[in-house]
Amino acid sequence: MLKNILIGQSGGPTAAINASLAGAVKQALNSPEIGEVYGAHNGIKGVLKRDFFDLRRSIKTEEDLQLLKETPAMALGSCRFKLPDYPSDYYQKILDIFREYNIGYFLYVGGNDSMDTVKKLSAYFSSIGEDIKAVGIPKTIDNDLCCTDHTPGFGSAAKYIATSIAEIAYDSAVYDVLSVTIVEIMGRNAGWLTASSALARLTSCDAPHMIYLPETVFDPDKFIEDLKGISQTARHIVVAASEGLKLANGTYVGESHQTGLKDAFGHKYLSGIGKYMEQLVLDKLHCKVRSVNLNVLQRSASHITSATDIDEAFNVGASAVKFALAGKTGVVAIIKRLSNSPYTVDYDYCEVGEIANFTKFVPQEWIAPNGYDVTPEMMEYLKPLILGEQERHIRHGLPEFFTLDLKTASK
Repeated sequence: MLKNILIGQSGGPTAAINASLAGAVKQALNSPEIGEVYGAHNGIKGVLKRDFFDLRRSIKTEEDLQLLKETPAMALGSCRFKLPDYPSDYYQKILDIFREYNIGYFLYVGGNDSMDTVKKLSAYFSSIGEDIKAVGIPKTIDNDLCCTDHTPGFGSAAKYIATSIAEIAYDSAVYDVLSVTIVEIMGRNAGWLTASSALARLTSCDAPHMIYLPETVFDPDKFIEDLKGISQTARHIVVAASEGLKLANGTYVGESHQTGLKDAFGHKYLSGIGKYMEQLVLDKLHCKVRSVNLNVLQRSASHITSATDIDEAFNVGASAVKFALAGKTGVVAIIKRLSNSPYTVDYDYCEVGEIANFTKFVPQEWIAPNGYDVTPEMMEYLKPLILGEQERHIRHGLPEFFTLDLKTASK
């Protein structure tokens, strides 16, 4: 009897995660070694509830796959569920469900915390001699996963951020008064997304004039002094600031604005750095100032995705299926950059233990000596990732998206 494959999605959405799903599904449907192709509704939580999609029934044509590839967020639904360490009753329950559905391959699309689930399940299956392959497919707009050159989803988010920064810069320049605009950008501990704001300068604007990453300590007094210096030559200043900026004592800059709430993995919910900096500028400089929070648009702006990002996400998903069929387990499909010019990549895998629970930070040598800009090396790394425009299905003047049949699969 052919073994079946089960695919789940987890963590925060991106504009490219469904492209990885599409790549995995297409590869699975074209693999004679695979029987049924299932999708877990809401990640590992759906697994525990036997809440599965029959993807053969839901995705029938190449057009379905293309629409899925163009659709932002997660067609399968997501969760933030931390699988406890073994021993736990969850492991036997998951094993029983996998046996019930004859699952031989489990693919999980997600970020750092999701790879923790892949690590734990693959170790458990191997320890009891169960032939179930568990393979991770990376995703995160934060680009903070180790081993892989970059993560699917990052390029599209970077393209949206750079475009937004340029648009904000042109908007703010129409009035003949000194103005400061603070743009709050996602990034808890790693500043890749905020660094990508520098790409706005490719549009011939000067913005952003200041870039603050969580890899450097934020000094409010120095920020104001540097801002005063820049205001001598620039009248419309745009500041890109990571939500995860920290003070010298290690606390988040905007922590006084926080609720203290945490997610299932112990991460504090962050927001408020833009408002904090806005008030600081108003108090010290008494000029026109506003803050803009790009918020979830950074990860769901499918209207301006990077074709490079979407295509690579698709290929990573397909590669993960190939690795599972080749007998690999406890691994994550990754992207290896071979060249910047011409830009070329290859697809490989690494042990999940090299990714799970680790963070890839922006290298210090890619941060400018002044502490509020990035270097040319960072720009060369970023530029290829935003190239190309994704063709879209348009209906009634708006993008058309794919929706899965919500009926669960029969055993």
